[in-house]
Amino acid sequence: MAEVKWIKITTDIFSNRKIRQIEAMPDADAIVVIWFKLLCLAGQINEHGLIQLTPEVPYTDEMLANEFGKPLNTVKLALSVFEKFQMIEIIDNIYKISNWEKYQNIDKLEAIREKNRLRQARYREKTKQLTDGDAHNVTVTLPVTQHNAIDIDKDIDLDIDKDLDIDNIDNTRVVALVPYEEIIQQFNEICKSLPKVKIITEKRKKSIRMRWKKFSDINAYITVFQKVEASDFLSGRSGKWNGCNFDWVLKEANMVKILEGNYDNKKVVTDSGTRRPNSTESLRPTGTDKFNSRPLI
Repeated sequence: MAEVKWIKITTDIFSNRKIRQIEAMPDADAIVVIWFKLLCLAGQINEHGLIQLTPEVPYTDEMLANEFGKPLNTVKLALSVFEKFQMIEIIDNIYKISNWEKYQNIDKLEAIREKNRLRQARYREKTKQLTDGDAHNVTVTLPVTQHNAIDIDKDIDLDIDKDLDIDNIDNTRVVALVPYEEIIQQFNEICKSLPKVKIITEKRKKSIRMRWKKFSDINAYITVFQKVEASDFLSGRSGKWNGCNFDWVLKEANMVKILEGNYDNKKVVTDSGTRRPNSTESLRPTGTDKFNSRPLI
């Protein structure tokens, strides 16, 4: 959600009983400053008063001390005071400003969100008309200019669904949905000799998106994974290298070499004909260092 450029502060805030109690404490000035910094940070994050760096990473006491430029002990003291006075609460180990609505013009924000939602609907309909119908799942939040009685600054919220790959939206082309889960499922099912992928990280999604721009057919990945599992070298059966995994395979140069057969098992010609070498025989795919069995990456 986009950062909010303002918070509501009433002119009689220093007549507030809680603030008066704080002002009677040691380090009162520092605690009051931390309170206002905490409110501003919550506005920048704009997640209903939650204090989090990302949805997965809540701010810790140490992180807040770094953020505010205050000693850790002072920040801990301030947070304990705020919690005692019910100015903040802790939900699932995340600090949250209590009664956050009091510091926001909620009605105006809701009106802005509704206006933005309608803009999204119009944009989706326009995109659907300009494409072959594959764009109906694309969600793009268009820029919204915010104006109200308390002079809200301009704010732009571009929220693209993380599971969609949108490349140069120019009203004529929208890239299809990237099948992250299917690609990973095929790897886990086919490459039984390699470590399974258990977590789809953003780094892995980015890698898959980059490969999908060049290899946009699931069959290409199935072929790659089948060749990896069939390779004594890549699967680790030869005992010469055990560094192959999903991330290595998804590198563009490695995928190309795999598809071109650089790691296919080499056949040995003998008096009795040709046969595949076993794991104890010399086996070195094209593209490896002459003096090192690791592949050239």
